[in-house]
Amino acid sequence: MAEARTVRSTGTREAIMAAAERLYAEHGLVAVSNRQIGEAAGQGNVAAVGYHFGTRADLVRAIMGKHSAAIERIRQRMLEETRGSREVRDWVACLVRPAPEHLATLGLPSWYARFAVQVMTDPLLRAIVTDEALTREPLRETLYGLGRCLDALPAEVRAERGDMARQLITHTCAERERALAEGTSTRQPSWDDTAGALTDAITGLLLAPVTPRSPAKEARTTP
Repeated sequence: MAEARTVRSTGTREAIMAAAERLYAEHGLVAVSNRQIGEAAGQGNVAAVGYHFGTRADLVRAIMGKHSAAIERIRQRMLEETRGSREVRDWVACLVRPAPEHLATLGLPSWYARFAVQVMTDPLLRAIVTDEALTREPLRETLYGLGRCLDALPAEVRAERGDMARQLITHTCAERERALAEGTSTRQPSWDDTAGALTDAITGLLLAPVTPRSPAKEARTTP
């Protein structure tokens, strides 16, 4: 009986996470209530989401954690071929490709890329998810390897371009996922081609020349 209860509980958690991922992707984090998630997951108990996950942040972390585990397994496999490289493009590919490769396995429609965009636009949840992501060893090793190839780039420029790269990956994947779900045309014919285009763009971004910034310009742009 205990085993049966465990199986039922696992099934309920999976159903809640799937419903929440879809609703958050479609409507945003703030617009979706636990009641709506519970109903979409087929749960008659309005307290089911809170019982199984606690807070909204805990639910978001569980969803992100499920996908992140799969993505990091792909990254770990890629690291076996990338270690020792001093080529920026090799490390960028290790950073970029795991997410599109994972998205290609999710079928149609999928919701994860659009869900991730919603999470990354929420300052609190973005901080939580980012901090947790940086505890995953394959990502840490990838960022370290990429950083070693970019020693000549000033730290503030590296950070700035890292933010740009994150936005580019997140939003490009979300837009492709949306187009596939809606049956509209996409820029690339496959997730693999999307990964290749992102790798090209981000490699170029990281290796682009740095325009000197005058003190006057910096003063005008500082909030």
